[in-house]
Amino acid sequence: MRARTEISVLAAFAVAALGLLLFAEITDDASNGEAHRFDRMILLALRTPGDLADPVGPPWLELAVRDVTSLGGYIILMLMVACVSVYLAAAGKWRHGALLAGAVVSGSFLSEALKSFFGRPRPDLVTHLAEVTSLSFPSGHAMISAIAYLTMGALLTRFHERRRLKVLAMSFAVIITILVGLSRIYLGVHWPSDVLAGWFLGAVWAALWWLVAWRFLR
Repeated sequence: MRARTEISVLAAFAVAALGLLLFAEITDDASNGEAHRFDRMILLALRTPGDLADPVGPPWLELAVRDVTSLGGYIILMLMVACVSVYLAAAGKWRHGALLAGAVVSGSFLSEALKSFFGRPRPDLVTHLAEVTSLSFPSGHAMISAIAYLTMGALLTRFHERRRLKVLAMSFAVIITILVGLSRIYLGVHWPSDVLAGWFLGAVWAALWWLVAWRFLR
């Protein structure tokens, strides 16, 4: 048991370090314009040639992507986190609930602060297929969904001893996080580099809070 705990702690440190390094790299590329060609190529590839308001794929795909992107919306995430936190508190695990709420709420403030700091505008290359009002970098949906789902997945691993269930919990968390981020690119409301930055920093934040859990929830 102790060996497994030490491995999970080392993994959290590794995720935090690697994620921070990748976030710094993508931030530099986005700031100096090196990511612009990559961003344009991806956004244009997801639109019908000659009609930048029409996304590639059948009509149902756009509807499905809109549903997926709602899984990373602030209202949905906050309601989900509130329900899970209250449930954990009622189950006698209030510290786990507080940890989840603290990770997501603090991450939300960090996301908004970084958007204001970088001041990157939304893509104007293609038509937006969803309403947006905030700035672009990093993607709030990508970052907060990474924090919320990865933290919930990590908490679930604490409640099970079977390795298969731990892997399943984290796999679901990663898949949902990836789908939410990809949906923002498909809808044309974020540059791909925005989403990459959101994923990387969200993983860093979740890993740091996992280390907090290891320290205080033992």
